[in-house]
Amino acid sequence: MSVKPASSNRPLSPFMIGPYYKPQLTSMLSITHRLTGLALAFGTIFIAAWVTAAATSAEAYGQFAWAANTIVGKLLLLAYTWAMLYHLCNGIRHLFWDTGRGLDLKTAYASGYLVIVASVALTAGVWAAAYLC
Repeated sequence: MSVKPASSNRPLSPFMIGPYYKPQLTSMLSITHRLTGLALAFGTIFIAAWVTAAATSAEAYGQFAWAANTIVGKLLLLAYTWAMLYHLCNGIRHLFWDTGRGLDLKTAYASGYLVIVASVALTAGVWAAAYLC
């Protein structure tokens, strides 16, 4: 009984990123969706600290406001804003997929690019509105 060697054109596991697997837009958006969900969970601690500081005293809120207005604080708020809006946009995309719409490759890529553009544009809009008001 002889054993045939494995075919070289077998599908590879998607976890073999690197020289074995070329990342695709859909897989990268899926990973980013999960990471933004995690970031939002941890960012909620930041929001809870803000509310707690506001409820505690003017001095505590002043310290929090000072930290939030540093470059690191603003970058964290910007990242949190983008994560929230990306997760929202991609979640809407997934709701369409749950109804069986947009599952073909062309539409999946188009909606993926739309999610990226929309999340960046909405983030810019939120920050522009925050600084203009």
